[in-house]
Amino acid sequence: KCVRTWKAIHVAPVATMAFDSTSTLLATGGCDSTIKVWDMVKHYCTHNLKGSSGVVHLVEFHPDSSHPQLFSSSMDYKIRIWDLSSSSCLAALGGHFSAVTSLAFADRNTLLSSGRDKVCMVWDLRSRESKRTIPVYESVEAAVLLPPKGDFSQLGVKKKGLHIITAGSKGILKVWEAATAACVYSQPVPFELKEEVSEHSLTQCLLLPARNQLITVSVEHNFVFYDAQTLQLRKQLAGYNDEVLDVKFLGPGDSHIVVATNSPQLKVFELSTSHCQILYGHTDTVLALDVFRKGLMFVSCAKDKSLRIWGMNRDGRVLCLAQGLGHTHGVGAVSCSRMKESFVVTSSQDCTIKIWNIPESLTSKAKALISSPETLQAKVTEKGHNKDINSVAVSPNDKLIATGSQDRLAKLWSSSDCSLLGVFSGHKRGIWCVQFSPVDQVLGTSSADGTLKLWALRDFSCLKTFEGHDASVLKIIFVSRGTQLLSSGSDGLLKLWTIKTNECVKTLDGHEDKIWGLHSNKQDDMVVTASSDSCITLWKDVTEIEEKEAQAKEEEQILKEQELSNLLHEKRYLRALGLAISLDRPHTVLMVVKAILKETDGRKHLEENIARLRKDQKEAVLTFLVTWNTNSRNCHEAQAVIETLLKHEAPETLLQYSGIKSAVESLLPYTERHFQRLSRLLQASMFLDFMWQNMRLADMAPQEDKVL
Repeated sequence: KCVRTWKAIHVAPVATMAFDSTSTLLATGGCDSTIKVWDMVKHYCTHNLKGSSGVVHLVEFHPDSSHPQLFSSSMDYKIRIWDLSSSSCLAALGGHFSAVTSLAFADRNTLLSSGRDKVCMVWDLRSRESKRTIPVYESVEAAVLLPPKGDFSQLGVKKKGLHIITAGSKGILKVWEAATAACVYSQPVPFELKEEVSEHSLTQCLLLPARNQLITVSVEHNFVFYDAQTLQLRKQLAGYNDEVLDVKFLGPGDSHIVVATNSPQLKVFELSTSHCQILYGHTDTVLALDVFRKGLMFVSCAKDKSLRIWGMNRDGRVLCLAQGLGHTHGVGAVSCSRMKESFVVTSSQDCTIKIWNIPESLTSKAKALISSPETLQAKVTEKGHNKDINSVAVSPNDKLIATGSQDRLAKLWSSSDCSLLGVFSGHKRGIWCVQFSPVDQVLGTSSADGTLKLWALRDFSCLKTFEGHDASVLKIIFVSRGTQLLSSGSDGLLKLWTIKTNECVKTLDGHEDKIWGLHSNKQDDMVVTASSDSCITLWKDVTEIEEKEAQAKEEEQILKEQELSNLLHEKRYLRALGLAISLDRPHTVLMVVKAILKETDGRKHLEENIARLRKDQKEAVLTFLVTWNTNSRNCHEAQAVIETLLKHEAPETLLQYSGIKSAVESLLPYTERHFQRLSRLLQASMFLDFMWQNMRLADMAPQEDKVL
């Protein structure tokens, strides 16, 4: 939580900050060319250091607290040394020809600096001269010193002395020996190295001594944790996903998800830890994914006109097993065989569908350790539609293939020879998704016309049409064992449909943009969605849980009502009052109050029972009697309870009751009305009594007096 917020006094944004070794001082560097030092204990500014040129983008305290010095760098590429005792600049170290990106201290007299001029420099702080310049041959964003203690032999460290880890534009970590300026270790990476800044470039690097780990941050906002002594990957956290185009559950127990973002790389997330693997292979944006039944193999297709088959081994590591080339345009849709890993179907912007056989050797366990991917050849190629094919699906028995296209048609094909079996015609705009029902001989389609349709496979007729989306329906899946449909739209909404009744039973609003990815797990109790808003959302089916909770609540309610009835019968009014209040039953509480008032010395018993209630129970009764008081039939009981509360509670106590103000405001007008009615009744009673007396006197007088 935020403990404290204060104004930084800088007249421009704060560009950098750093704590000293004791965490009692904080230095901030601003875009206004000033540096300010803050006392974190007493919360005030101790120094305002002026003299830097341009934006101050780096500040660092001397690690020895006996040396009250601050080091900074700004747009003139110099490293300034500030004496905090006198608030003066002691020296400006010149040597870099581009922005200085990091500062690190080997000891109290040795400073290491790195820059975007592709060099690291070692400085002697006593003479304030450069001791050595190490050419790194890449723009360096961070340099970290290896600890003097520890076994770093696997990183090529064979001698004692200063060793540096650099991270920069090439996206790899390198270990350098300062004495010889030689690179003793270069991290192996699965991507091609580039001289210029790319999505693999590293922006930050930090040593975590307590965990014996090194953490890096990439341009794509990925956090990667390495073992500090071996630089072996320990954990990876993916940051910004950009537009998410597809997502699928992965693993034998749906323990992972594989995600296609707006990039050539795939991301495999472990759901329990958020650890992410980044898979390299495609050279252009990945467009679609599908997973085989067992969950250990999956297929991806991309704009690079290729498909790739990937396999997951026992420890969760994913490798590319095979690659298929043959389409002349980007491959936009893919579907796997359902019964076993025997074939894959792809469709493309070249309006063709291809069937690729998977050799048995590829599915064997030995092939999980292959060094290079196999090459697949398409068994069958068929021109399927006149426009882009957006979706392809394989039937549960692997005998049929369905395709959906921008030409508003869905088509049914035989998987053995790709012969056309029939055409589904009826949508008014392009079809985005086709899906086979897992239980019936039915095909589901969704379209840009905002509708979903179910089709009979026997005669290709339309069985049902579901209307309710206000935008294009991008994906559909069958859930609840084929009895319901879940659809996702370009407006960011999910809708759940009951097939039997054609009714939309639930609308879920969890995204702000087009939902491209929609998949359910094998247990059929969880759904994952992915959207253009960069979010991946997991949804859990809580229908059974809610039903059980409702049933348990209903049973508990029945038991309490029976207990309440027994208490009233036994005239145990205090417990009856408490139970009725806990059940939130104003009418039952009123019945208890009426029952108490009917007893001999009812007022006295009511006062005793009300006085023994807890404060929260009295507050509840006060809320109830506001309602009672609006009805003339129940106003006597309401007034009796009000009288009891006013008698036994001090005004100060009553003022502390929640809702007392609104209760009094509601009680006053109706109470006045009741008293006015009583006053009128009293006057009427007196008038009737007077008339009655006169009538009796008249009856007693002689008959002739009556005539007179």
